[in-house]
Amino acid sequence: MPIVVSTKDCTALSDAELVEMADLCADRPPGFDIGFLSKEREAWVLALVDRTSRAEAALKAIMADQYRRALLAFPDEDVLLGTRLMSPEGFRAFSGLQDVVPFPEHKSSGEERAWARRLSKRFGCESRLDDRTFVLKGDGSVAGGVDFFAAKVKIPQGVDQHFAGFDPEKGDRLVTFGWAMAEDLAGGKLGR
Repeated sequence: MPIVVSTKDCTALSDAELVEMADLCADRPPGFDIGFLSKEREAWVLALVDRTSRAEAALKAIMADQYRRALLAFPDEDVLLGTRLMSPEGFRAFSGLQDVVPFPEHKSSGEERAWARRLSKRFGCESRLDDRTFVLKGDGSVAGGVDFFAAKVKIPQGVDQHFAGFDPEKGDRLVTFGWAMAEDLAGGKLGR
């Protein structure tokens, strides 16, 4: 059975669509409610993958559309994809990207730590970033992040070490990013 995914600018989401998204989030961490999603609609790309057997296929379809948009906006450039992760499964969103950070056994450079600081500033939580571990310490408030879980998903070996001592319910998040190379975007290699 094929999956149909449609995307639109967050500002074009109706209140009914936000309520539907909030209903999917209500019974699981991070507990995004309609108030939180309404505030975030203006600032971020909102995506939610329901926890079903087709979760990975849905994530791939969402990422393929994001890569298409990146190619349209920056046809001859490498594009940074950055987000906050709530769990190791979220690393699946970075499949096919280059220089994903943080990664096990990788010693981050000053430039990579600077990218993490820039992203955390964009997320509005720069003061809570440990730029050595890339962990944003939660303050108990609801915090955005990739909410993806699929039972049969294989996560890259060792990435779970980044989540040791991690409390996603308190709002801890892992700032993660990688590069979509211009030739991979143009060649359609990403999002398959």
